[in-house]
Amino acid sequence: MLYELRTYTLQVGTMATVVDLYGNEGYPAFSAEEKSRLVGYFTSDVGTLNQIIHLWRYKDDAERRAHWKSVFSNAAFMEFAKKLRPNIITQTNMLMNEAPWGPNP
Repeated sequence: MLYELRTYTLQVGTMATVVDLYGNEGYPAFSAEEKSRLVGYFTSDVGTLNQIIHLWRYKDDAERRAHWKSVFSNAAFMEFAKKLRPNIITQTNMLMNEAPWGPNP
């Protein structure tokens, strides 16, 4: 499995707005198939603050690329993205391979 960790660092004071946008527009815009790859959404509490983090699971990079192609062609999601972008300072994406030992999501 391939995991993608996406971290968005937000403008200070915009967390409530971003949480509302994701909850009411971003997440609902995903298709059932797109949602099936989502491991979870998280918000930071200690360390680097003002972050929205999400973790995605794919069988391989081809599935990951097809997923984002689908998301970026989704008109409802792109309308959400236009509202989200002004709140973001940085975005970091990390691709991680599943380790052969221990539990995996």
